[in-house]
Amino acid sequence: MKQIGVGILGFGTVGAGVADGLLKHRDVMAKRLGVDIVLKGLSDLDITTPRGVDVPKDILTTDSSSVIANPEIQIIVETIGGTGIAKKLVLEALNAKKCVVTANKKLLAEYGREIFDAAEANGVDIYFGASVGGGIPIIRVLREGLAGNDIESIHGILNGTCNYILTRMENEGLPFDAVLKDAQKLGYAEANPSLDIDGFDTAHKACILAALAYGFQPKLEDVQVEGIRNLAGEDVKYAADFGYRIKLLAYVSRDGDEVEVGVHPTLVPSSHMLYNVNDAFNAAMVKGDMSDYTMYYGRGAGRAPTASTVVGDIGDIARNLAAGETRYRRAVPLYNDGKIRLRDAGEISSRFYVRFLVEDKAGAFGTIASILGKYNVSISAASQKSGSVGNQPVPVVVLTHMAKTADLEKALEEIEASGVVGAKPVKLRRL
Repeated sequence: MKQIGVGILGFGTVGAGVADGLLKHRDVMAKRLGVDIVLKGLSDLDITTPRGVDVPKDILTTDSSSVIANPEIQIIVETIGGTGIAKKLVLEALNAKKCVVTANKKLLAEYGREIFDAAEANGVDIYFGASVGGGIPIIRVLREGLAGNDIESIHGILNGTCNYILTRMENEGLPFDAVLKDAQKLGYAEANPSLDIDGFDTAHKACILAALAYGFQPKLEDVQVEGIRNLAGEDVKYAADFGYRIKLLAYVSRDGDEVEVGVHPTLVPSSHMLYNVNDAFNAAMVKGDMSDYTMYYGRGAGRAPTASTVVGDIGDIARNLAAGETRYRRAVPLYNDGKIRLRDAGEISSRFYVRFLVEDKAGAFGTIASILGKYNVSISAASQKSGSVGNQPVPVVVLTHMAKTADLEKALEEIEASGVVGAKPVKLRRL
């Protein structure tokens, strides 16, 4: 049986999980794949702290380049994260003609073209199944299972931290800050949670999905990204009153020569399959022209689920190498490069939830409705959420039919200037 050597760069949570999986399941993988996958090297700046996995000491090193240079290693696994040393080492590995497996969504979202070009130039593969959705096989689905479909849309709950926070805000009526502190204590949120709660972690993943679905990878700075940091508890409650839950959604879709990509807190109706995705779980719903809707659900982060997908990628590459298959298959073929563009955020149409604080004066809501109508924004439902106390403004929630984002924003700007609302209106998308 042919033996394939693996080297891991990074001995943190995911790296330790991958090492554990390779060591624990070596025999069963050999039976399933017909190739003996052997962990031959593991590097990290700290190789003394216990990680809960018994790695042979003779393969541990602080020198990542020595792992890459090891002639017994054909596959390099990058689990360092970020775009600093991780990018340098991934390019070093590819230029050394080593196949690479990574879960680094930030690296691929920001430097994917450079990474994929290097893999192609050196005739080696790069797999990244765990970069989106952790243990969910959404990358494999788009690369293989739905390869014969025109992908019409993807909607995804792709950040477990945010989904955990939103679930508890709804179920327990707690404010955002209180739930975030609990999430940090439980290890669901980082000490600096901005990448998660401001939506950029989800945006990295959305960019990767767009590249796989449409052969077009948008620049992150061009994508409209809105997180949950400023989400008010009353909007979570009011959404529930209408039969919705608020989820931080990534959306990816195509209309002709334009691709829509964005991340927003979004009202999801009870009839939608994403409605019941709770706590730290992730899910992605894909609509293909032949497959129709399919959904992929599971744990989107954590040591074991992420490592499971990484080990699966290692197995695929090892089987190819054992079979003598050396032809490079571009990981993300940018086949529409130059032919399509990212749709301007203002041109994207959606249904909306808008909360106004309406002044206690005659005709105030009529003014709001008139201005919305002026900009082609029609109302599908409206509700006053409490009675007036003295002369205080009254919360009024409006649900709209489909409207262009730019039209709604112009209407809200005029409504603010009209003097009939007591604060800046709150605008959220809804499915």
